[in-house]
Amino acid sequence: TSHALALGARDPGLQLGHSDLTASGPVGRHLRAQLTGTVATHEGRLEREIEEAWLETATLPLGLQARAGRFASQVGYLNPQHMHADDFTERPLLYRAFLGGHWNDDGVRLNWTAPTPFYLMLGVEAFRGRRLVEETADPVRNPGVATVVVKTGADLTREHSWQLGLSHIRSRREAALEAHEEGEDAEGAAGHDHDHAHHHHHGAQFTGRRTWMVDLTWKWAPGGNNRDQQVRVTFEAARITGLNRHATSRDRHEANAIAAVWRFHPSWEVGARADWLRVRMPHEEHFHAGLLREHALMAAWKPSHMQSLRLQVTTQRDAVGFEGAAKRAVQLQYVLAFGAHGAHAF
Repeated sequence: TSHALALGARDPGLQLGHSDLTASGPVGRHLRAQLTGTVATHEGRLEREIEEAWLETATLPLGLQARAGRFASQVGYLNPQHMHADDFTERPLLYRAFLGGHWNDDGVRLNWTAPTPFYLMLGVEAFRGRRLVEETADPVRNPGVATVVVKTGADLTREHSWQLGLSHIRSRREAALEAHEEGEDAEGAAGHDHDHAHHHHHGAQFTGRRTWMVDLTWKWAPGGNNRDQQVRVTFEAARITGLNRHATSRDRHEANAIAAVWRFHPSWEVGARADWLRVRMPHEEHFHAGLLREHALMAAWKPSHMQSLRLQVTTQRDAVGFEGAAKRAVQLQYVLAFGAHGAHAF
């Protein structure tokens, strides 16, 4: 990485990115389990954590499936996926600002897949919420966060397919104001400029009581062979209201992202993404406006399914409240996978 991005997860220089080691398999006839540990470089130090540790049912009737433990919430399009499967070196601003990059938490889930000729899934989750909102203004009893998710999709023809997702996050955890926001300091008194440039993936930076998300993905594979050629287009948008006890109906966070990736050869992909983020930054009993736009271009060489080499150029502009936003950052990423793993999601 040449320069750190505002709200980014990567420090400048050579480093170990988000890397995980997973063990999974059946536990008897009715359950299966998964355990995932992760390591990553952060500010020159190696950080370790348990990202997943869950049990899931395998034989419930009527299309039901339950899960308990620590796992990634299924809100949005990217959040349920492991980060090594992403098409870009950094996730969209929407995820980095509102979900801490990749939101996994301790809780339970119940999903129902309908017996329809097209894909239709309804799901509810209840989480402690501490991995989304780390510090709260008041004590909160569990569960602190609940989600409702609807996903549907279908194959239009042999070449075209689509998926639509609607997600709602209800949070009882009102984020506590940071120490530098509870009182005026010299910089804040002069210009109210708060540095939100280098926030790593340790909880969301901008939260609220209610979050609405929508995601739409369309895929086209000429001749139906997505191994040789494929176009993938994904749009995601989110709105957060009820920021804290001082917020009005006009105070809200909003973000959207659109990405397109073209696999023009079995070993080569190119892609582009445009992000837009508008937030209200809390400061005592009032808010300051925050704005950030980001554009990314990438090219990836994938000599096999198990490895990829990606070059990405990212620009950030129109930054308001994000001091130190990178005008341009170049990132070179190498991803290597080994061992058995499940199929990637749609």
